Amino acid sequence: MATITSFLSKPPSSLSPKTNALSSVFSSSLSFFTKPRPITTRLESSRTAKNFTVRATAAPTKKAGSDERVKKVHSVEEFDDALRKAKNRLVVVEFAASDSDQSRQIYPFMVDLSRQCNDVEFILVMVDESEKTKDLCTREKIDQVPHFSFYKSMEKIHEEEAIGPDMLMGDVLYYGDSHSAVVQLHSGEDVERLIEDHKSDDKLVVLDVGLKHCGPCVKVYPTVIKLSRMMTDTVVFARMNGDENDSCMRFLRDMDVVEVPTFLFIRDGEIKGRYVGSGKGELIGEILRYQGVRVT
Repeated sequence: MATITSFLSKPPSSLSPKTNALSSVFSSSLSFFTKPRPITTRLESSRTAKNFTVRATAAPTKKAGSDERVKKVHSVEEFDDALRKAKNRLVVVEFAASDSDQSRQIYPFMVDLSRQCNDVEFILVMVDESEKTKDLCTREKIDQVPHFSFYKSMEKIHEEEAIGPDMLMGDVLYYGDSHSAVVQLHSGEDVERLIEDHKSDDKLVVLDVGLKHCGPCVKVYPTVIKLSRMMTDTVVFARMNGDENDSCMRFLRDMDVVEVPTFLFIRDGEIKGRYVGSGKGELIGEILRYQGVRVT
């Protein structure tokens, strides 16, 4: 879990929490600010792509299929143009090198994702291709490959180094989800509206509250998507990133959310309980419990 600090205000009476948070299954520190969190980076600005580090791994190889949906860019100008044309769609960029085993191993999985996620743009930059690509990596502060950067509206929103297929898929789903059965909420008013819409239909509302740069939130989100597809008739799944804007941050304070991910269970217009953590089995068990299913 990630810890959020400095929440002092009380929840409104109409949505007051009914239970305390359950014990966590994942812990990590994460400060919470009044503005959206900047991207956390370990890369030093004084380094250049001409001295980048190639990471090696013994990960299993996979043969790449047709990669026509992965755009190769060869300069700063082409890169900026690709981001501009993507508009508000998620753009996933792999910075790779020709002599990196891990770059070769992860690329086929990115190709698979590009064919499955038609609303996400995928870009490949070979950092050792030319001086132009090295200049691009210098600007983007890339000094290790493979490196994945995630952009929306020409703004970098997340980045990862040396990740495997599962983490890559989780990041794409978390930062690019716009087609699943999970309702995306962007304000406290959106939450109130969702609760009102399902106040009398006897459906359980499961609200996943997280932060943009929260590893446990990313880890559990594929499970949320799968459950949303399996439980369409009885459960409504929704998600909010607390650091998206001021309204979302106020909602987190009002709900006494101090760790993420936090799942709020809502029925008949009231919060019946919550689960704090990223354990898949524990989350499923809590959902079943609030549906009235006896879990042994």
